[in-house]
Amino acid sequence: MAAVLTSYSFAADLRPNPGAISARAANYDQSGGSVGDVSLGRYTTIIAPVSIPTGVLPDREPILYVVKAGDTLEGIAASLKVGVRDITWSNPGLKQPLETGATLRLPPVPGFVVVVKKGDTLAGIAATYGIDPTTITDFNRIRSLPSPGAMLVVPVDPTIGPNLPNGRPADPLKPGQFVCPIQGAKIIQKFGPTSFALEPPYDGYAHFHTGVDIIAGYGTPITAAAGGTVTGVGYLGDYGFRVEVTDSYGFVEVYAHMETGTVMLGQYVQQGDRVGLVGSTGLSIGAHLHLQLEVGGVPTDPLPLAGCDLA
Repeated sequence: MAAVLTSYSFAADLRPNPGAISARAANYDQSGGSVGDVSLGRYTTIIAPVSIPTGVLPDREPILYVVKAGDTLEGIAASLKVGVRDITWSNPGLKQPLETGATLRLPPVPGFVVVVKKGDTLAGIAATYGIDPTTITDFNRIRSLPSPGAMLVVPVDPTIGPNLPNGRPADPLKPGQFVCPIQGAKIIQKFGPTSFALEPPYDGYAHFHTGVDIIAGYGTPITAAAGGTVTGVGYLGDYGFRVEVTDSYGFVEVYAHMETGTVMLGQYVQQGDRVGLVGSTGLSIGAHLHLQLEVGGVPTDPLPLAGCDLA
């Protein structure tokens, strides 16, 4: 069963090699075999070169972390040496501030934890995340999918990251990093408390800027900072015309004050795909892009943005 703890340190780091297989899978004869609901044969990955770890393997069980008073997402990630994105990916619907006493699922290696649901298949789970089924079976030491409610660790190469639900790479340009939506454009206002009176009160401050403002002319193309699903399109109060993209890790990017959007609700976009055009709709005094990042429903500083001018 999963370990429950309030602090953790890694014994080692496992970076799975796509296509790697275990000795168990290799024992199937060349005419064919299966692991759970996945068929294996002569021309599957079972004849690929075997990658053998040179260090001690870390614990393979999911970590269950009980939230303490004062805990933050960033603090937990730092103390347990796990990525914030790995935490959000493992806990769909996560909200902030974190609730004291709540239990978070954390992966023991780079990757995420998935809970088996009724109707799931091993092949289906693997296809959702664009990985080889043997990656799941080998790491979790299983031959078939466990019962609904069971947890599986899905290791992911941190330099690649998980895929979108359509199987395409989520962040092909800068894996694990947000890219400037307007390459080379200047950031004219950063995230945080401000003296600019147009900004509303937030988090105890009289005026607080909940994103970053990027200056650009009317009609300048805006591209996705990360790959994900379009979860909002249209006018929304002070944001004017906005597009929301929920990325592959559950982070929500809000692109506001746009002239118009160029995507549809439910559409998958990849990092660098066009999502709309710069405008000055809503509460805006000139053409620019307001980029807001929300993690667990809370505005969070999206910096650094690769390719933006901070001068």
